[in-house]
Amino acid sequence: MTGTAVEFTASGLNAWSDEEPFEVTGERLAEYAAATNDPIEAHLKGEVAAPIFAIVPVFEAMMMPVLEVVPMNIFGRVVHGEQDFHFHRPIRPGDRLISRAKAIGYEGKDNGSTITILIECRAQDGELVNEQYLTAFFRNVNAGPKVGDGAPAHRFDPALTEQPPLARIAAHVDLNQTFRYSPASGDPVPLHLDEQVAKDAGLPGIIAHGLCTMAMSSWGVLAAVGGSDVARLRRFAVRFSKMVFPGDDLETRIWRRNAEKGETTYAFETGRGGDLVLTDGLAVIAD
Repeated sequence: MTGTAVEFTASGLNAWSDEEPFEVTGERLAEYAAATNDPIEAHLKGEVAAPIFAIVPVFEAMMMPVLEVVPMNIFGRVVHGEQDFHFHRPIRPGDRLISRAKAIGYEGKDNGSTITILIECRAQDGELVNEQYLTAFFRNVNAGPKVGDGAPAHRFDPALTEQPPLARIAAHVDLNQTFRYSPASGDPVPLHLDEQVAKDAGLPGIIAHGLCTMAMSSWGVLAAVGGSDVARLRRFAVRFSKMVFPGDDLETRIWRRNAEKGETTYAFETGRGGDLVLTDGLAVIAD
């Protein structure tokens, strides 16, 4: 295996972070929907949260467990690898949510190492609202053999994409998209906001937030095959494959995989022309 040998701290696994509270308002839900160009009326009115809004209440908690496992000197190499939401119910105005997170495993790979974070979001009475698996990828470091657990699989057979898609949904990344998404999501990372910082990091310029791209794919999938009803969405997962830039035109393509026990599973991918920016997309929707 290639990459600089780095020792991760196994004793930091499975230790829950401190709990982070979050109070949901209709205004915040509406702001997030507008910042992701979401066309679904209930989201824009702040009546119910768009699915990827689920990242907002957990943002403070989700990366803290990484500090217990990964050396600080390699944090400049981290990128968001995958995100997998498991929904138990929608988020609504007036909810008082409590989130916590823990690292559950890591693994060295040929071109870097991954760490998987499990996040729980509950209502104040303990009701589980959603669970999330965040996979972070550290470029060009080798943490050695697998320790602990990874996220549930969501890859699909590439042969499926040889068939005509069930639906195609277009989205456009506005030139000011990152400046709207950052305050709406609470994500202040300067790679999305400061041209010079992005160039100093070796990028051609500001890049779009991966979760904003994921949010655009989610409203596309919901509108095409979910009746625009977020309450029917049970799971939504992607792998972040390539960077997205302000001004990009995107297309999400959807294929039906299977149906059982009152739920239909769809595969999807999001591309910029021939470049795939989201791959191994999976959506489970209640019939």
